[in-house]
Amino acid sequence: MRSPPLTPELLLRGYASGVFPMAESRGRREVFWVDPKLRGILPLDGFRIARSLRRRILRWPHRVTVDADFRGVLEGCADRDETWISQPIFDAYLALHAAGFARSIEVWEGETLAGGVYGVTLGAAFFGESMFSRRTDASKVALAYLVDRLRLGGFRLFDTQFLTAHLASLGAVEITRAAYHGLLADALQGAADWAAPGAPPQPPEMLQRMTQTS
Repeated sequence: MRSPPLTPELLLRGYASGVFPMAESRGRREVFWVDPKLRGILPLDGFRIARSLRRRILRWPHRVTVDADFRGVLEGCADRDETWISQPIFDAYLALHAAGFARSIEVWEGETLAGGVYGVTLGAAFFGESMFSRRTDASKVALAYLVDRLRLGGFRLFDTQFLTAHLASLGAVEITRAAYHGLLADALQGAADWAAPGAPPQPPEMLQRMTQTS
């Protein structure tokens, strides 16, 4: 049976139900929906910034933007030998971004997009989809700014889908499917504002705030 078209409405219904879409590979048109038995989340009060990352944020001549190059972040995340971001998924998230639900954080080195992260906002939940780096720790820098933004915007849940060693080193944990669906239901009842924090803060301000609330 052919998968139904991935419209913004279908994507949002999926996220609200606790599932997310993937493809077997870049060239596949079929999409399947995933509801892992064990779900990765990053507690917003548990993000860990190692000394090395703190030094990189303070010393690396980077700048951070919000929703300035969503397509570029999506392309960066898909630029791998093996990827689940097929063309239908790529197109669907561009449409979801145009509808105001898919968001990105970009990290720049000069005019080069060095890394970034993208995901979906719904209620007080942020569903992290993917991230990439073209410079050492660029995705970690993007995540630090993302967590700061989610805290300031009143978000309750940061869903990372799966737990990887990379995410675990930053404070992500694994919970059961039932526990995740409980957190999701609570977050969907809440209200958060992605735009409320305004422009990304300067590194010292962000790091001070993260240290105070960790």
